[in-house]
Amino acid sequence: MPPSRDLSPEKTEAILDGAMQEFLENGYAGARVDKIVAAAKVSKATVYRHFPDKEALFTALIQRMAVRKKLFQLRQLQSFEEDPASFLRRFAENMLDNVATDPQILTFLRIIIGESGRFPELAQAFVRNLEKPSLDNLTQYFASHPQLQIADPEVTARAFVGTLIHFVMLGYVLHGAEIMPIERDRLLNHLLDLILKQGTS
Repeated sequence: MPPSRDLSPEKTEAILDGAMQEFLENGYAGARVDKIVAAAKVSKATVYRHFPDKEALFTALIQRMAVRKKLFQLRQLQSFEEDPASFLRRFAENMLDNVATDPQILTFLRIIIGESGRFPELAQAFVRNLEKPSLDNLTQYFASHPQLQIADPEVTARAFVGTLIHFVMLGYVLHGAEIMPIERDRLLNHLLDLILKQGTS
């Protein structure tokens, strides 16, 4: 549920900043609205009027993260002015750069994964607000780009995004970079070869 229009942008940001701090420090289950209220310097009634529960706050943070960090966002999908190899590489590098340089994102991902058993709605909010729009848009890109001849655009989109997510999960979230190292450029080069060798016109 998005915040109502009568809540000023400044108060919205204050509430969400307070919520982010509380979630990062104490996780979802341990987060307390009283602490969010104190950090935001607003009344509890104001918070509950616009964010009726912790799930609404958490979902709003996911939505804000998607917009601010451009995670999984695809730009210029309809122009087709950029060749597919350049566009897909730029999209992948932007996503990986955003994750690698922001410890808040990594901690937030760990919270979502760690709490998904008890609070599946948190993981569903992540999928609904970040993963699904990205996959839908990328599927459409693969299906309609005049230079591409992709047999199954949806599977191709899932393979592309899934490889990037696995790289992030294994290397950054699960601290597995030293156990299973791979150079990012090597991964992207061969991933693009696999995707694009299906046929270009």
